[in-house]
Amino acid sequence: MITTEQIKKLRGETGLSIAQCRFALEEAGGDEAKAIDILNKNASGIALKKGERQLGAGTVAAYIHTGDMVGVLLELLCETDFVSKNPEFKSVAREIAMHVAAMNPANNEELLGQSFIKDPSKTVGDLVNGTVQKFGERTEIGRFTRFSVK
Repeated sequence: MITTEQIKKLRGETGLSIAQCRFALEEAGGDEAKAIDILNKNASGIALKKGERQLGAGTVAAYIHTGDMVGVLLELLCETDFVSKNPEFKSVAREIAMHVAAMNPANNEELLGQSFIKDPSKTVGDLVNGTVQKFGERTEIGRFTRFSVK
């Protein structure tokens, strides 16, 4: 039997809904690590289901690296302004902008396939899919530009 404390702990780590956390824990037999793997696998399926929805909102993140020699502007798109104004959504956009500053991907495809600098066990695509799962809206990286003095 899954306890409320297990659900609360998993929810605190992932930020996902109580129902998603409970389902994953039940499927994993109470094993938290397996539940996280299940949630990660489900994220890409959820992203595919929401792939046809219209993107009508988003946020632009700006990141200037220490020393003012590298800067990035990045557009993270979503369906509603409700999600685009969420501090966690804006934080994801900033983290991806920071990743672009460090890794200098040539295009969106390359960016989505790169290992995320803050957690090499995930790709940037996994991070975006996790955002889709968390907010329940289609999310995509729009345009990005990296500026460098040198």
